[in-house]
Amino acid sequence: MRGFQLISVCGLLFCNMAFGQTVINLYDDTVPNSKPSAMEETLTTDANGISRVSGVTVPTLTAYFPKVGVTNTGKAIIICPGGGYSILAITHEGHDIAKLLAEHGITAFVLKYRLPSDEIMIDKRIGPLQDAQRAIQLVREHADEWGIAKDKVGIAGSSAGGHLAATLSTHYQKAVIDNPKRTSLRPDFSLLLYPVISMQEGLTHGGSKKNLLGSEPKSKDVRLFSNELQVTKNTPPAFLVHAEDDTAVPIANSEAYVKALEKYGITAQLTRYAKGGHGFGLHNKTTSDKWFDHFMVWLEGI
Repeated sequence: MRGFQLISVCGLLFCNMAFGQTVINLYDDTVPNSKPSAMEETLTTDANGISRVSGVTVPTLTAYFPKVGVTNTGKAIIICPGGGYSILAITHEGHDIAKLLAEHGITAFVLKYRLPSDEIMIDKRIGPLQDAQRAIQLVREHADEWGIAKDKVGIAGSSAGGHLAATLSTHYQKAVIDNPKRTSLRPDFSLLLYPVISMQEGLTHGGSKKNLLGSEPKSKDVRLFSNELQVTKNTPPAFLVHAEDDTAVPIANSEAYVKALEKYGITAQLTRYAKGGHGFGLHNKTTSDKWFDHFMVWLEGI
């Protein structure tokens, strides 16, 4: 890449790109819950310009800061791309969303997280969650220098990335990473696009479930990672987007999460589309309506 430069700042490894992003290694040294492997990261881009990443062993955050002239809201969102816990659809479910958020004064971070794998992880069930917890820990601990309010840090995710975002939202109290400063790992809000919420049969996405929990998961793990069953009075508010004709991840996932949140009086909003299928990112081509506009209004009110 042109303009690639490595800079050590505050003990973190930064890679400044010519096009404005800042790439941050998630961990300073050893990646937790990892074991030696020959796996190599792979990036492929299709004819539509959509890039997919697999084989992640060195997780990173790509930061998009509001440009000069754009009012910084102090809010930040960590974005988890989807891909069935087998790849990361990192362009349209990651960088494209991050760029738009930054244009609206919100600092956005695209999380390139490790995908669950027995080859590279001791316990693949918690690998993605470790990276999500580390991401919010890192953002909060550097909030002052990055112009971020510590109580305005949210999490976003699409499809399986939505499962990861919902898992962080419901499993933040138990740290699966070192947290010596006892930094809060709780997101202040979540944005979930056509999310996998549940691991229960009849709701879940089979591929995501198998990749995360294995082909014969224990019933206790199915329940633990069914996030509609893990909601408490302290779960953060959520904005969800889902199409009714989604055959990959049924809209019942979003409905179950909204119902669980509303049971505790937690703010939840589901933007429904009659059509759109799965994986549309920012642009549902079946409608001129823009869910992002609704989200921005919602975010102002929480």
